[in-house]
Amino acid sequence: MRKKKEPGPGPILVPVDFSPHSAAALVWAARLGDCLAAPLIILHVAHDPESAPGYYVRSKRKKHLRRMEEAAAEMMKEFLAQVAKDNSGSKRLQGAESMLVLGLPVTRILEVADRIDASQIVMGSQGRTGLPHLLLGSKAERIAQLSPVPVTIVKDKKTKKK
Repeated sequence: MRKKKEPGPGPILVPVDFSPHSAAALVWAARLGDCLAAPLIILHVAHDPESAPGYYVRSKRKKHLRRMEEAAAEMMKEFLAQVAKDNSGSKRLQGAESMLVLGLPVTRILEVADRIDASQIVMGSQGRTGLPHLLLGSKAERIAQLSPVPVTIVKDKKTKKK
């Protein structure tokens, strides 16, 4: 937790996974942050690649292996640059702080929210239903169930379920 409570609302925590839903949530959170005069903290949790093998394996040279943290940091930088470019009028996005942590996403998101004394969490969701939801679960749903602060779930309007 922060040692000294700053005046005004706590930061809005925006966990991202680099998906269109995360981009939509980030833009929504920036607008909300403007209304509330609340800072944004953008978080990516680099998780064990065993649950998503190859997810962080991205390199310009084929046989070059990279540490998960390095690949995730590069992906975060590119994601944030693209969202900022697509929303160039948003000063809240330009001044947002970003964080990269390792661990299980649900656990780490809740830990970071507590540590930074977040006023709320805004995150994207793919909105899976049926068997995919039962097999994979929903990180957004778990966050909403366990979070002591309000949680807003945002979906990308452009991405339609097939």
